Amino acid sequence: MSVLVTGGAGFIGSHTAVVLHESGRKVVILDDLSNSSTAAVDAIRSLTRPDLPFVEADAADSDVVGRVIVEHEVDEVVHFAAYKSVSESVEKPLEYYSNNVGSTIGVTRAMIENGVSRLVFSSSCTVYGEPDEVPVTESSPTGAVNPYGATKLVCEQLLVDVAAVSALDVMALRYFNPVGAHPSGNIGEDPIGVPTNLVPYLMQVAVGRLDRLSVFGEDYDTPDGSAVRDYIHVMDLAHGHVAALDSMVPHGRFTAVNLGTGEGHSVLEVLAVANEVIGISLPTQVAGRRAGDVERIWADPTLAAQLLGWHANRSLHEMLADHWHWQQKHPTGYRAS
Repeated sequence: MSVLVTGGAGFIGSHTAVVLHESGRKVVILDDLSNSSTAAVDAIRSLTRPDLPFVEADAADSDVVGRVIVEHEVDEVVHFAAYKSVSESVEKPLEYYSNNVGSTIGVTRAMIENGVSRLVFSSSCTVYGEPDEVPVTESSPTGAVNPYGATKLVCEQLLVDVAAVSALDVMALRYFNPVGAHPSGNIGEDPIGVPTNLVPYLMQVAVGRLDRLSVFGEDYDTPDGSAVRDYIHVMDLAHGHVAALDSMVPHGRFTAVNLGTGEGHSVLEVLAVANEVIGISLPTQVAGRRAGDVERIWADPTLAAQLLGWHANRSLHEMLADHWHWQQKHPTGYRAS
């Protein structure tokens, strides 16, 4: 099988590209490098094959995506290419809708025009908004509370509608909070600019790139007052994509599946484990709540176990240890490492 990975030079895409290669598939990466770099592509190649195909292009350009599908005889697609910062989406909603929905339209059109039906779509737990009950299941009410989550909901509905009138088979994987890195330390998370997610931010504090960690909100209705999330190791997440492709059967429909551990950890819990892993007490400051953040959310991963035969295996300690390994090897990221 030949698989096209859009956004394959990004954090989750790069790890998934490696695992897809290990599954015996021929991997082709397409990325516009707006939030990644050619150094990430080189790192992926170091873990796979030195001539792994890479195309620098915008996934919204259906003509280019179509040519890649034909040239590389693509059988299946994993679509990551999207902007993904909740806080940035609040500030730049137009850019988020344009990029995230536009890329999904471009990829879907290219697939249909070239007879490719198997699509795994990178969705998000943000589609659930602020849930009334946790853990959330795939049947929990949706209703995003920030533009990023709203773009994922729009894309899901688009794919539901297209699958209903075509041969497209779609599995939307609703991720919770990916952290960690490949155990080699060769690939990891390297956000451009100041990180907006907890773990990459605290890791940059640990290597001296940032002064202190801001804890956004200490008055949530949670055991310690800080927000609670379901953190999942990026390698577990990557294997979830292989499981999704392996389990797909031709049916011409849309299926959504949660990928999470089923456990919630607060910001302060994550900080405590990070201090243990790194061996120092990271400097912190309490800040106000951020617009678009939810109080608490974690997954019910039952369907993933039943449908995909998948479950998360790595602990929070392992996630942070692997993330720290990456950051130590690349203290200034890909571009200057």
